[in-house]
Amino acid sequence: MEIEHRFPREACGVFGIYGHKDASRLAYLGLYALQHRGEESAGIVSYDGKKIFSCKAQGLVREVFSEANIKSLKGHLAIGHNRYSTTGSSTVKNIQPFLVNFKNAPIAVAHNGNLVNTVQLHKILEKEGSIFQTTMDSEIVVHLIAKAKDKEIKDRVVGALKQLSGSYSLVLMIDNCLIGARDPGGFKPLCLGQVDGAYVLASETCALDLIGATYLRDIDPGEIVFINKEGLISLKPFAAKKNSFCIFEFIYFARPDSNIFGNHNVYLARKSLGEQLAQEFPKVNADLITPIPDSGVYASVGFAQKSSMPFEMGMIRNHYVGRTFIQPSQAIRNFRVKVKLNPIKDVIKDKKIVIVEDSIVRGTTSKGRVRALREAGAKEIHMGVTCPPLKFPCFFGIDFPTKKELIASSHSVEWIRDFIGVDSLKYLSKEGMLKAMPLPKENFCTACFDGCYPVKPCKRISKDVLEKE
Repeated sequence: MEIEHRFPREACGVFGIYGHKDASRLAYLGLYALQHRGEESAGIVSYDGKKIFSCKAQGLVREVFSEANIKSLKGHLAIGHNRYSTTGSSTVKNIQPFLVNFKNAPIAVAHNGNLVNTVQLHKILEKEGSIFQTTMDSEIVVHLIAKAKDKEIKDRVVGALKQLSGSYSLVLMIDNCLIGARDPGGFKPLCLGQVDGAYVLASETCALDLIGATYLRDIDPGEIVFINKEGLISLKPFAAKKNSFCIFEFIYFARPDSNIFGNHNVYLARKSLGEQLAQEFPKVNADLITPIPDSGVYASVGFAQKSSMPFEMGMIRNHYVGRTFIQPSQAIRNFRVKVKLNPIKDVIKDKKIVIVEDSIVRGTTSKGRVRALREAGAKEIHMGVTCPPLKFPCFFGIDFPTKKELIASSHSVEWIRDFIGVDSLKYLSKEGMLKAMPLPKENFCTACFDGCYPVKPCKRISKDVLEKE
């Protein structure tokens, strides 16, 4: 069997809790808070020390779980996952957490990120007799743990993770132990909290807030924590490595009320991006600034305050429609663009406006939004983007497709301006973007802008996805 490889997708959400009588209910609430990280499917696996319980299905969290099946997820230990496919097709068999029984003990994994040596590991494991049930890179983690010859769980996990290359924030259940791990570069966020004496692991602090948990700290890059009845043990078995935090967590992915990458607030980071964009934006005689909801709102606040330009909500989002960026089908994306945002004609008509976007990937979404604003009567439209042009695909868990499908990889800013249909277009400089961040610039992965990958993609991915200049 040849493992399926598609381009990477958006960041998923992971959650885990140990030592709480309502573990599955809190896991449900945690996934509900992390819904923005994946709308394709959701799942929870729980354990009461004797039996394993599981509920997984395609759909939103509120659609997958009912009161009845939450009650059926018994136990003091639970892990959960919101999925948007990283590698592997969008099928029921690929819904996480991925669960197996090994020597009468459960092994379950919930993975946020993307491995870049999947093909090599898959071939080795299959040659050694492993039988794969899914097309997910996450399943490889389970096989590596199961095949390890070490007796101690800690040694088995460390040995398995040392064979991985790429990005991962993992929440695992192995027998009666909750485990959390981040790759040595720390691409994706993972935090540790506590509620009613129980330990909690989550992709973002917004999940801790919803269940009333206290934030303790982040899981460090390259750290593995083991949580059981004895308490928490931390291991750092990897050699020190330069941080590779995904800068798009601040620009787009994470919820604005979350704190990530060392407890830094996302809202303030996006506002700072807007302030920096205002400093770099060419002087235009505009009547107002209006954001593209929702991710553009917070940068627009910073832009308006820095430029002293009137701020208006010129477009209203239909919140009953999912995020277009993380839908797996382009056809679905196109439909949702039309129904997701509606201009307020009385605010827009006969006005010269500045609109703020978080990013431009393919350009088709922005083109549709600009057309709607023109139809609403906008006299002039000037667009600011809170990041540089996206020119290179991501191999670490983001829905940036092949290089030729990224509009900025083969077209100039002026060409994109004309294609989108705006009177002027200004991208934030890479230097300005990094200056706006709450951490020094050397902490971030900026490969999608400059092609400098912190972890070298495997040859298979490079051939299939990364096209030569």
